[in-house]
Amino acid sequence: MTAEATKRVMGGQSWSDFCRALERAGEVVLRDGSPRDAFDRAEGFRYLSRLTRVALESFIECADPAAPVFRRPAHETVKIGADNPDNYYQSASVSGEFEYRIWGTRGTVHYLSLGTYVGSYGSGGRMGQSGQIEAADLQIEPDGSFEIILSCQEKRAANWLRMEPDTSLLIVRQTFQDRESERIADLRIERLGSDTPPQPLSAAFLDHGLASAAAYVAGTSALFCDWSEGFAKRKNELPPLDPAIATAAHGDPNICYFHGYWELDPEQALLIEVTPPRCDYWNFQLNNHWMESLDYRYHRIDVNHHGAVYEDDGSVRLVVAHSDPGHGNWLDTAGHARGTMCLRWIRADAHPQPQTRVVRLQEV
Repeated sequence: MTAEATKRVMGGQSWSDFCRALERAGEVVLRDGSPRDAFDRAEGFRYLSRLTRVALESFIECADPAAPVFRRPAHETVKIGADNPDNYYQSASVSGEFEYRIWGTRGTVHYLSLGTYVGSYGSGGRMGQSGQIEAADLQIEPDGSFEIILSCQEKRAANWLRMEPDTSLLIVRQTFQDRESERIADLRIERLGSDTPPQPLSAAFLDHGLASAAAYVAGTSALFCDWSEGFAKRKNELPPLDPAIATAAHGDPNICYFHGYWELDPEQALLIEVTPPRCDYWNFQLNNHWMESLDYRYHRIDVNHHGAVYEDDGSVRLVVAHSDPGHGNWLDTAGHARGTMCLRWIRADAHPQPQTRVVRLQEV
């Protein structure tokens, strides 16, 4: 295998295959179920460029489980699968072959969870979660410091995060309720039992990394386009997502998700009405067709339990519209005519079904 990889790298085949795979991935933007206007198509190809950027970081630059580092797999300019605008995402490559220590300080961010996962988008193998721990489960020192041991063995520390032999990924979700006043946890990770530096780059590592990165771009874009096209069969509704599907796609098992597809004319508004259950957190957000959160740096495209305006009876009415109707829970479509949407509860004691209806904008 090493000799073959060396031959592929030396002859340029690894790079050529990577480039051709990216070209084929572009077919998802052109398929029948994708929007046909220039704006959505441009966002689709930009989406692929963003996936390529994060894939190279994930599968080449930060891919060695023997020398793990935290990276940001989704942020303001890389968006994947209805990424939560309230989240500070981190991830690291790990392996069930090793043991790890995470240490740091808790900070004040509202919700902190860490999960270990198997597989990756496009890998073609088993996908799912192998372990989960959150701040509420941690033993934390009075100064806010803590450490977590990751291993496949039986629990060996007060704060233990389970892995399985085929675990390959760690995902950290730090969820704000108020970004202006909260501080994220300061986290570091190391492999236990070795203090040697990473091995120099090998042909085999590069060959495998390029192939994995290309598979990730193709697999991620195809998966969430499939979801989007499925949601579009029930436009302007917000049904629950099967928890098994969410977990297999590396979701947090503490979260109940509702996903839908919105499409509105300039003079229309989508009303979403629900009484939130008792829960640690909830939010609603707008995404484009490719399931990228809309640009929350410049537009109010999401609202959470902390910032929402409630009715006297504890219910909320969310308003999706192209222009501001003067409502406290208005969500800005940011120049989009259509897209997906997501409502999520964390640790909810019930999962009420949101009611949706399209009205004329002046009726809001």
